[in-house]
Amino acid sequence: MTVGFVDDEGRRQRSRERVTAFVVLSCVTAAMGGAIYGYDISTAGSVSSMEQFLRDFFPDVLRRMAGGGARRVSNYCKFDSQLLTLFTSSLYISGLLTAVLLTSWVTASRGRRTFMILGDVAYIAGTAVSGTAVNVSMASLGRALLGVGLGFTTQSVPLYMAEMAPAQYRGAFSNGIQFSLCLGALAAMTVNYAVEKIRGGWGWRLSLSLASVPAVVLTVGTVFLPETPNSLVQQGKDRDKVKALLQKIRGVNAVNNKLDEIVAMNAAVQGENGLRLI
Repeated sequence: MTVGFVDDEGRRQRSRERVTAFVVLSCVTAAMGGAIYGYDISTAGSVSSMEQFLRDFFPDVLRRMAGGGARRVSNYCKFDSQLLTLFTSSLYISGLLTAVLLTSWVTASRGRRTFMILGDVAYIAGTAVSGTAVNVSMASLGRALLGVGLGFTTQSVPLYMAEMAPAQYRGAFSNGIQFSLCLGALAAMTVNYAVEKIRGGWGWRLSLSLASVPAVVLTVGTVFLPETPNSLVQQGKDRDKVKALLQKIRGVNAVNNKLDEIVAMNAAVQGENGLRLI
């Protein structure tokens, strides 16, 4: 990722840019992508150690956990299961493949907002499959769909926030992703602690299903979000349309220099493998 340089006039124009309510709301909505990631990575470990979940899908692991005997068995050996490993790793494998194979093409040709919506839909589908799973294959498929959703959102959300935020505040806004990730992790641990005490053994289903809450919030919010100016230029949209959006999100009318920078940088990176933020 390369950062473009601007002249003195460009710097003066940037100094006049305001943090508008439109920018704040856009970035707060996009930051829910961090909450999705934080919730999921904190849920899987707890759910995979819940007694009822293991009884339904991994009874061998449950027997090793409950087994006594004179020989002490480490937790590593108790959880030594290829099926359990497949369930856990399916998210990361599908997320990696999604990020590597689809990220550049979709973000360049369809935009950051489209990428976020696709990720939200895949993630919601994953929570639905995971929460209603009746066998290991179904549970692993749900995890894989969650991975697809995370592969989309973890790539598009930081880029969207970086391009929407004013340059001088870009770092502060981008840190919102890390903050929301921590909130998502805290929410997951709280939920797991509560649902484990539910009688009937269906608490793990509730834990997995509640992962859809931040995804739904992000989906609804993204529907009302605009595409970023950088993406519109990259897609070859009308200059006047991009200018109007820049004026709206920056809170100033004098955006010609900023727009010229975006256009120039887009032309410079054509054929290159990377993105430049300006």
